Amino acid sequence: MSDKDITEDFEEVLKEEQGPDVTGESENDKEEEGTNESGKEELSEEDRLREDLAKEKDKFLRLFAEFENFKKRTSKERMEMFKTAGQEIMVSMLPVLDDFDRALKELAKSEDKEMFKGVELIRVKFRETLKSKGLEEVEVKQGDAFDAEVHDAITQIPAPNKKLKGKVVDVVEKGYKLGDRIIRHPKVVVGN
Repeated sequence: MSDKDITEDFEEVLKEEQGPDVTGESENDKEEEGTNESGKEELSEEDRLREDLAKEKDKFLRLFAEFENFKKRTSKERMEMFKTAGQEIMVSMLPVLDDFDRALKELAKSEDKEMFKGVELIRVKFRETLKSKGLEEVEVKQGDAFDAEVHDAITQIPAPNKKLKGKVVDVVEKGYKLGDRIIRHPKVVVGN
């Protein structure tokens, strides 16, 4: 049998199963038409659902991105708060460190060497503890060039010699920095 014969036999079997065709349209044509009408509705329903899904997905992505930004921002703010709190504590400890230095100067004049050693040990331990938390002394010595960004000039005096003109003549109070930030500028006397 050829392909043509098989196709003709198949068409005859279909006609027998369908019965007489009065209107000229087969039931299959009507079903296809009904499917097309409901298909259009389904397509529009499907398209609508796809649009809704796309909108909800967009909302979700925006909300997720906003939440990620919120987490980053709060984390950064929290770190800044800890740094600021640590800085405030360090600044409040600096006068105590200065008092230890003054006490050692006075005890060096006295004859009580044991007291001097005890206070010096406490000062060293206190200083090392602050250093382990990031505190560093801003190194300034006589003859250094005056830098308004680093130094705090409390007064100007006539320079004792020409080399000290516009330079640091004396350091009145030590300066300190915490990490890269100066938390107390060294107070200096500048020669003019």
